[in-house]
Amino acid sequence: MLTLTDAFALGRLDAHDQANLVSKGELDAAALTEAALMRIEALDPQLRATSHIAADNARALAASLTGGGAMFGVPWMPKDSLDYPGMPTRSCSRSRSGALAASGYPFTQRLDAAGLVAVAKSSMPEFGLLGSTEPLAGPITVNPWLPTHSPGGSSGGAGAAIAAGLVPLAQGSDGGGSIRLPASCCGVVGLKPGRDSTVRVRSRHNVEDLLVGDSLMSRSVRDTAWAFAATHLQANRPMVQGAATRRLRIAVIEHGLNGAAPDADVAQAIRASADLCASLGHHVEKVGWPIDGAAFLRAFEDLWTHLGADCVDAVRAVSGGRRLEDLIEPWTLGLGRRAETLPTTALEAAYRQLANLPAQFSAFHQQYDVILSPVASTPAPVLGTYGPSVPVDTLMETMFEWIAYTPLQNMAGTPAISLPLFTNSAGLPIGSMFAADRGQEDMLLALAYELEAALPWHARWPALSVAR
Repeated sequence: MLTLTDAFALGRLDAHDQANLVSKGELDAAALTEAALMRIEALDPQLRATSHIAADNARALAASLTGGGAMFGVPWMPKDSLDYPGMPTRSCSRSRSGALAASGYPFTQRLDAAGLVAVAKSSMPEFGLLGSTEPLAGPITVNPWLPTHSPGGSSGGAGAAIAAGLVPLAQGSDGGGSIRLPASCCGVVGLKPGRDSTVRVRSRHNVEDLLVGDSLMSRSVRDTAWAFAATHLQANRPMVQGAATRRLRIAVIEHGLNGAAPDADVAQAIRASADLCASLGHHVEKVGWPIDGAAFLRAFEDLWTHLGADCVDAVRAVSGGRRLEDLIEPWTLGLGRRAETLPTTALEAAYRQLANLPAQFSAFHQQYDVILSPVASTPAPVLGTYGPSVPVDTLMETMFEWIAYTPLQNMAGTPAISLPLFTNSAGLPIGSMFAADRGQEDMLLALAYELEAALPWHARWPALSVAR
């Protein structure tokens, strides 16, 4: 009979170690699932990382598993925007019903085939449009390192759940930093894959298909590397197993695309990351962005505005005469209003950026293999800083200033990974972002293995977690 102490001990293991217990016959899938549900029951009332708990579904799935998938019985969390059979897809919006999804897409089917057990949905900002997980529909997720602070977003529930040890794997979706920002805020590993590297995750959308990359967030590089291989467009792709011997040319860029310097703690973390890379024999050089950052950010903000407007239009179509203000958050509505004022030439300029960036970065990466930069301009912000009721004009300025690093890889279709190498004096994690050219996820993962071995983070746990 599992005790809570047992469940917490299991929560300190990564997915590989949990799966190994099953393969050796020491535990079964039902026990791993029950342990995850016990951890959620014990910790989530404070953490508020889950938007839906699927206890009965998870127990039934664990009991029905057959075969020997690589992650047989390991618990995980899909994000609230991901269709998963038997769970609602609310995107943490008051406009969505609790109707249960009947099916998923190839992404979840691959994970099912590997033997993973979905135990809950993770919280997120409404429709994934903000960098902090504070939806008016709830739940507002706290940062397990410092509960007065945000876990980031939009995959904030996923980042908090991983950091606290509720589950070893949680899905994140990244359209402008939504995996890397919570990975940085919560001190976990967050890979945004490049374009055309992952099987289909959701229904088709002209902008989302270009911007969004999906992966499983985790506490270990090997778990993230496994997930990338398991959901790759190329079936049976081999997993990156460890560090490479090749030394890389690393370009360090400290300032944001808006030209602003990060805060002192972030700058110190990036310089320490650069020094670490240099000590490992990599060639490190401080450079500037190879593009017009201000023009890029304007283009991204305009595309983001259109995404918000699409959400408003979709809700309006099914609102049945109800007031949109009762269904949609002020930020989402504000994006819809902003879209009405944008000239068509703004959209034209945004698509020109989308068309030109791949070649620009391909040329840049002829000289440098990897870009090292901050994930965000500060560590995790205080809750409320980027909440959905903050005036739209304020959010347009302040939030995009905070994330003035991550959208570049979404627009260029290139991969990037946030690694939890350092913390500040308050104990808040600060992610270091490593980005590369198209198709270079394996190189980033090999570098991540090397940095993980050089400066391990596995023993670092937040105050609100299975280790405390």
